[in-house]
Amino acid sequence: PVFAGMNGSAIENFSCVIYNIFLMNCTWQAGRGAPADTQYFLYWQNSINEEEMECELYIKDENCRNMGCIFQNVSIGIEKAYFFVNGSSKDSLIQFYDEYIDLYKIEKLMPPSNITVNCDEIKNDCIIQWQRPQISHSNKDICFKYEINIKYK
Repeated sequence: PVFAGMNGSAIENFSCVIYNIFLMNCTWQAGRGAPADTQYFLYWQNSINEEEMECELYIKDENCRNMGCIFQNVSIGIEKAYFFVNGSSKDSLIQFYDEYIDLYKIEKLMPPSNITVNCDEIKNDCIIQWQRPQISHSNKDICFKYEINIKYK
């Protein structure tokens, strides 16, 4: 395909993370070859069946350029999500950037909750229990690995 636009004008270092179960934060940097007045716009599609949506809450830099987006109420599907960032400038055409991402791979898991410790001084042992972290995707039978650091004071 022919990519219209100035070389080096597409965004760089695009990355997204999902946190707090349903929030997603995507960020990028302006292309090194982009004119100073370039403004970027992010569109995404959670699955092929859903329509493409533009970011509703942009993160802006000091020059009011869109440099990221915060998404609320994101649900992780089984398909890859599609991200598309285009740009506009008075002076020239801006190249677009696009990427498919498996959302479950970018989810930052919450810590375990309801941690309880019950120690028995007579038996000289402790029972530590917790609930597994909430995750936003539906694969509930996934294996979690836990690491316990015990510091004696």
